[in-house]
Amino acid sequence: MQVKDMTKTALLAAVICVLSPLAIPLAGQVPISLATLAVMLAGVVLKEKYGTLAVLIYIILGMIGVPVFANYSAGASIVFGMTGGYIIGYLPLAYITGLAARKAAQAEHYSIPTLALGALLGTFVLYVLGTVWFMAFTKMGLGASLAACVLPFLAGDALKIAAVCLLAPRLEKITA
Repeated sequence: MQVKDMTKTALLAAVICVLSPLAIPLAGQVPISLATLAVMLAGVVLKEKYGTLAVLIYIILGMIGVPVFANYSAGASIVFGMTGGYIIGYLPLAYITGLAARKAAQAEHYSIPTLALGALLGTFVLYVLGTVWFMAFTKMGLGASLAACVLPFLAGDALKIAAVCLLAPRLEKITA
């Protein structure tokens, strides 16, 4: 790992740490936060390997007590609690988005559809992991879990994916 890669990874881990606590609480237990936006941006800037590493650093910082999770919460109990599957799901979100960003950047002109598809797939994997974890923890059924943990977030995540797709070509130019 070169110093440039370490610096960019640390910087993106910091961006995730700064944006993730900013959250809007909902009636259920899962708040709307900027975490997924930050994680996708880490994938775009750092690609799959170092983007995933930046997310892992964020998770470790939160687990050891740095208040970086939604609503400035922290601790291993968050990661191993009811919504921990979504936090763990940030790892494949960063990896898949990063992989798509690498493919998008290799196109003759930056391929927004490739990136959008990757971010969408990464978000889907995040939802599957998080929802299965939530269901196992709470013993709620699929319908109730989807209503609590997925449906309220679809529009916001679509906007985040759109924002990432708009920013990605510019970020690719300035961070290469």
